[in-house]
Amino acid sequence: MEESARRISVHVSGKVQGVFFRQALRAEAERNGAAGWVRNLDDGRVEAVVEGPAAAVGAVAKWCRHGPAGARVSGLDIADEEPTGEFASFEVRY
Repeated sequence: MEESARRISVHVSGKVQGVFFRQALRAEAERNGAAGWVRNLDDGRVEAVVEGPAAAVGAVAKWCRHGPAGARVSGLDIADEEPTGEFASFEVRY
């Protein structure tokens, strides 16, 4: 039986810019087999869309609670979205 797909939109706040959060999130997504994108927002938050097998997306969401060394996550908003299958890889957007 094939695992169901899941897609989430993530907004992470706190000390999450200037600590390699985007690059570390991409590595975590790739390690778990998830696709999507991540970018910095002008308000200091990091925004990401993660899609893939439900377990992979769940692992990435869990990782976002703390992020990489040097990050201090003070807020995490996760919203489920309808999977689209549009992503072939995970990219850092600038």
